[in-house]
Amino acid sequence: MAPGKVPAKKSLRAWDGLKPPLAEWVLDAVSTMGFSQMTPVQAATIPHFMGNKDVVVEAVTGSGKTLSFLIPIVQRLLRLEEPTKRHHVAAIIVSPTRELAAQIHTVLLSLLEFHAPSAELLPRLKDDEKRPSTAVPVVAPQLLVGGTTTPAQDLSFFMRHSPNLLISSPGRLVELLASPHVHCPQSSFEMLVLDEADRLLDLGFKQDLQGIISHLPKQRRTGLFSASVSEAVSELIRVGLRNPVKIEVRVKMKDGGVLEDRKTPASLQMAYMVKPASQKLPALSQLLGRLPVRPQRSIVFLSTCAAVDYFQHVLPLVLPDGFSLVPLHGKHPAKVRERNFNKFLTSVSPTILLTTDLAARGLDIPQVDLVVQIDAPSDPKVFIHRSGRAGRAGRKGLAVVMLHPGREEDYVKFLEVRKTPIIPLARPEISVSDDEARAATQKFRRIVKADRALYDKAQKAFVSWVRSYGAHQATSIFRASDLDWADLAEAWGLLRMPRMPELKTWEGDKMLGQKIDWETFAYKEKTREQARQDALEAERTGAADNKREDMKRKRKNNEAWSGKLEKEDVRVERREKRRKKREAERSANMTEDERAKQMELDALIAQVRRQNQEKQKAASKDDEFEGFDD
Repeated sequence: MAPGKVPAKKSLRAWDGLKPPLAEWVLDAVSTMGFSQMTPVQAATIPHFMGNKDVVVEAVTGSGKTLSFLIPIVQRLLRLEEPTKRHHVAAIIVSPTRELAAQIHTVLLSLLEFHAPSAELLPRLKDDEKRPSTAVPVVAPQLLVGGTTTPAQDLSFFMRHSPNLLISSPGRLVELLASPHVHCPQSSFEMLVLDEADRLLDLGFKQDLQGIISHLPKQRRTGLFSASVSEAVSELIRVGLRNPVKIEVRVKMKDGGVLEDRKTPASLQMAYMVKPASQKLPALSQLLGRLPVRPQRSIVFLSTCAAVDYFQHVLPLVLPDGFSLVPLHGKHPAKVRERNFNKFLTSVSPTILLTTDLAARGLDIPQVDLVVQIDAPSDPKVFIHRSGRAGRAGRKGLAVVMLHPGREEDYVKFLEVRKTPIIPLARPEISVSDDEARAATQKFRRIVKADRALYDKAQKAFVSWVRSYGAHQATSIFRASDLDWADLAEAWGLLRMPRMPELKTWEGDKMLGQKIDWETFAYKEKTREQARQDALEAERTGAADNKREDMKRKRKNNEAWSGKLEKEDVRVERREKRRKKREAERSANMTEDERAKQMELDALIAQVRRQNQEKQKAASKDDEFEGFDD
C-alpha cells in the first residue's frame, strides 16, 4: 500500500492478507481478541514497519494504533536468529502517561498468551527468581512507570528477569537506561516506538526523549504514532528518523454528496449545547437521564485538577439515580490513579469518570458511550482527543461540548475551519429552567456550608478555573472580561467570591448574598478544626502583644526630658568605668619596656592637650568683648 492518505473503504481487509509475513499464532491471537478485520491504520502501517522502514503514523483516535506497532515489534523479536542476550534491550515503547503505558502492556500480554514459549515465561516474571534462559527467541516485557515502584526496584527487576522489551514513561526510562547494567548496543537493539508523540512533547518530555535517544544506536527502526503531527514532532522526525514513511489515515464519509475529511471516527456523533454556567450541571443530569439507552460508561471533562477535587463532592447531588462517580486527575498519587482507573474500567453499573485531559489521550477504555466537556478546550487537537474517548472501534458514541451563550458560540466555526464540524444537540432535548438551576445551586451551597473544607476546595477550584480560562489559546473567543461572574458563582455554589485580579473591576455583591459567621464556620474534621481554632487564638494573642508593644513605645516617647537626661548621665558614667577597667587590665599584662613606652606616649599626649588648651584660652581672650571704640 502506498504511503499517504488511506481511504477507509479501500484499506479494510482481512488479516489473512498478511499471512506470509505474519505468523499463524498472530492471526489466531487477533481473531480471538476480537479483531477479525484490520483497521485502515493497521493495514497501512504493519507492512511498512515490518519491512525495515521508519514510520510516522497520524491516524484518528480509536483507530487501532496500538496493534499497529505491537505486532511488528513482536514479530521482529521472535524472528531473531538467537535469543536476546541477558541485560540487553531489543525494543522500547515510550508513552506519555502511566495509564497508557499500562494499557499497552496489558494488550501485549494478551497477544503473547498465544505464543507458547513467551506465555510460559510470563508467570515467572512475577516471581523473585531469576528468569531461565531459553533456546528460542521470546518476548519478555517490563512495565516502567513512576509511583508504583522505585527506580531501584525497576533495576532489580531488570537484573533478575532480563526483559528485552521495555514499556515506559519517559522519566523512568531515562533513569533505567543510565544504569551501566542496561545495554542497548546496535547488535541487539531493534525498534523504538513513541506513542502519542505530540503529547510527549506537549508535556515537556523533549529533554527526556533526547536523553533516551542518546542511549540508543542510530541504526534502528523507529515509529512515531499520534492522532496529530505538530511542528515539534516534525522536528523530532528530522532528528531521530531515517527517511520515514508518512502514513496519514482519515475517515471518509458522505455528507450531502460531498466527501469530507474527518479527524474522528464516523461512528462518533459530536454535538454542542449552549447553556449559562449555572445550567451546565443540571443539563448534564438531564442528558444522562434522557438518552434512549443509559450509558454504561461516561467521561466528563473539566479544565483543572482542583475542579475535579471539588465537583466530585457536589456533582452527585444532581445526577440521576443509579450513576456512580469516579474522580481521576494527574495530581492524584500513583496508587490512587491506578485504583480509580481500574474501578472505572471494571464497573458493572453506570459510571462517570470525572477527569481532566489526563484521560484525553490514547487510553482505550471500552464501552464509553458518552463524553461531555463541561468546558471547551481552545486547542482543537485536545477537543478531538477528548471526544475520541467515545465511538471507538466502530462503537456508536456521543460527544457533547457545553458553551456559554455569546462569544463562545464562535467556537463552533473555529472547529469547522479546522475540519472538526459539530452540530447542535437535537436529541434528547435538554431544557433547564431557572428554578432547576437555582435548586442545584442551593444543593451545592448546603453541602458546602456543612464543611469548611469544601468551601476551601470551591475557592481553590474556582480560581484555578478562571486562570485556565484566561490561558485559552483562542483569546478572541474565550475572554475573562465576557464572563458572567454572578452566574458562575451560582454554578459553582460559591459562598463568596475569592480575591483575585480578574474581579477588581467587578461591582457585584462579592458576598453573594450569603450571611455566614466566618469565625464559627467549621471543618468537619476535628483535627483540622482544632488547628484553625489554634491559629485564630494565636492571631488574637499576637494582636494583643502588638498592642502592648505599641503602648510601650508611646510611653517611652512621652517620658520627661529631664528623666532622659538623667538616664544618659548614668550611661556615660558606666561607659567610663568600663573604659578604665579595660585600661587597667591591659596595663597589668604589659612588660616593663611596654609600660615605659606607654608612659612616654601618655606624657606626650598630655603635653599636646595642654598646648591645645592654652591656644584655646588665648583665642578666647582675644575674642572677649571690651566695649565700643571711642
